[in-house]
Amino acid sequence: MDRPTPTPERAFHAGEQALQARVGVRERMAEVGNIVMRDHMPDQHRSFFAQLPFIVVGSVDADGQPWASVLAAPPGFVASPDDQTLTVQALPLAADPLHANLRPGALIGLLGIEPHTRRRNRMNGVVSELNDQRFAVQVQQSFGNCPKYIQARKPVYLAPDANTPLVVHRTSGLDAAARQMLAQTDTFFIATAYTGTDFEQRGPAHGVDVSHRGGKPGFVRVEGNALTVPDFIGNFFFNTLGNLAVNPRAGLLVVDYATGDLLYLAADAEIIWDGALLDSFVGAQRLLRLEVRSVVRIDAALPLRWGAAQLSPVLEATGSWD
Repeated sequence: MDRPTPTPERAFHAGEQALQARVGVRERMAEVGNIVMRDHMPDQHRSFFAQLPFIVVGSVDADGQPWASVLAAPPGFVASPDDQTLTVQALPLAADPLHANLRPGALIGLLGIEPHTRRRNRMNGVVSELNDQRFAVQVQQSFGNCPKYIQARKPVYLAPDANTPLVVHRTSGLDAAARQMLAQTDTFFIATAYTGTDFEQRGPAHGVDVSHRGGKPGFVRVEGNALTVPDFIGNFFFNTLGNLAVNPRAGLLVVDYATGDLLYLAADAEIIWDGALLDSFVGAQRLLRLEVRSVVRIDAALPLRWGAAQLSPVLEATGSWD
């Protein structure tokens, strides 16, 4: 059944609109937002989520800190009984920040991504149900994303050994292992939020968002506890940067695709719009500067293993920190 899509003012909140205006696309994006930002999931999005062996989840803790997490299980663990609901037959590890953040009424963001086909869809909503086996999310916003900057690699699900204890590392700053993961990665996921107690009044553009960032290996520059990341031209939604413009806190997730190690970071963010550092990175439209405040690293936690990556062809037009 067709439903009216959100109005432009509800499709993008004030932070997103301000960034769109800054780069001169506000009028065009108002029209686009009215078309692509839905309050329900189209059938192709519903079937897409159902075929995935993992999803990325954005949540916010009791202190307002966003976190990016991942859930993995055999394909079919995500289902859509109707066009305004997703059910997820998987729960986070106890050491995953999502474990404490997942509760009925919580704002949440979901990213479905299939790297080997470079497809991705996003859904933001509210946790409507939670038990000891699964949770459900009521849709607030559903929209697609372009395939840019996704590295093509195919995951294979491996059933985890329940008898193997997890090894968890918690630090206030980056240790050597975390720095190595960041320096070598070609992909990370970032959660941001624009939330408040008056969610229903603010509308579907307000909530938690989780997104993908990709680049050539080494595109994350690591200096002490500071990360500098180029931001390339995209779809001009500015979901992530628009959130950070009004709430400069971010949660990052980095995956080691060979070992299944997971790295969770809480950071303060700053958008850099000009200067010599930006000019030095070919292809960057902006830079994102992240000061890491908290680190959780879990060894071999993700029950997926991946083949070799085929870098996105659009990255040929970008540079490197070296």
